[in-house]
Amino acid sequence: MDIKRILFPTDFSEGSSVALDYAIDMAKHYNGKLYLLHVIYDVVKAAGWYVPHISVDEMYKDLEKGAQKEIERYGLEELRSFKDIERHVIKGIPHEAIVKFAEENKIDLIVMGTHGRKGMGRILFGSTAAQVVRFAPCPVLAVRIPTYKE
Repeated sequence: MDIKRILFPTDFSEGSSVALDYAIDMAKHYNGKLYLLHVIYDVVKAAGWYVPHISVDEMYKDLEKGAQKEIERYGLEELRSFKDIERHVIKGIPHEAIVKFAEENKIDLIVMGTHGRKGMGRILFGSTAAQVVRFAPCPVLAVRIPTYKE
């Protein structure tokens, strides 16, 4: 098995933090490159309509600046000894953007956390991880938050 390109999509949640350890271990084990990716949810694209208003564009610029700062410092402690990393922030519908990124960058493995959303959140957003598993061009390791504590 040749796993040289590992994609780690993150929303900076607790579930992502748990999955980061797996992504780092896999990258170290296979001596691979780790791609950290954050997708800013494009609500306008998801809804299928656009309101031409400067505040929407400004909002996305602010979100992108904040996300860029967050991804630059995300996992700094865990990634301190790991050098082969690329960090990306893009805008889109998360599962579509993750799959497209994986295809364009010839990713060998995606490692991502799951949310375990319930109720209205699940109805509105569905499961990004489930959609990535369904459409990804490569294997996906979906990491849940453990239900037990050591």
